[in-house]
Amino acid sequence: MALKPTIYKFTISLSDINRNHYDTLNLTVAQHPSENPERMMARVMAYCLNAQESLTFTKGLSEPDVPDIWVRTLDDQVALWIDVGEPAVERIKKATRLAKEVRVYSFNPKSEVWWDQFRTKFAALPVDVFRFDADAIGRLAGLVQRTMNLSVTITGDSAFVATEDGECELEWVALQTV
Repeated sequence: MALKPTIYKFTISLSDINRNHYDTLNLTVAQHPSENPERMMARVMAYCLNAQESLTFTKGLSEPDVPDIWVRTLDDQVALWIDVGEPAVERIKKATRLAKEVRVYSFNPKSEVWWDQFRTKFAALPVDVFRFDADAIGRLAGLVQRTMNLSVTITGDSAFVATEDGECELEWVALQTV
């Protein structure tokens, strides 16, 4: 019998000062059985950083040919492809042929090694690559509950996240932007 995903419900009060975007997001997030809380929260933060109409979570790890998050247009084209983690260069190369914009958000302590290994190959691709601070993602994952309210304020290269049980600041570095 296959394991079922764990469902989380987030109500996020989002203030993205960089983009002048303010919204209340009601997200239902399915955590794949093989996914750790850090990866799930990296997906949630990538969603917040790119919040816009038609942005949706996909089946992600359950369906390997789609990104973690995307925007599809009315004519079923992929406008934005977002991968979370350290994807293979071939996967991102394929994504750049399928989508108008591609973004990658790495989040774990090994992402620096991954980036050093593949930096030159990614340089040839029209993709934005960001690295979340792994310790901050870990602190954020430590605050997770099945149902929770968050306040996320994005300014510069950081997001201040407040919950009922604590808060943390998540910083990121732009490794490559196009």
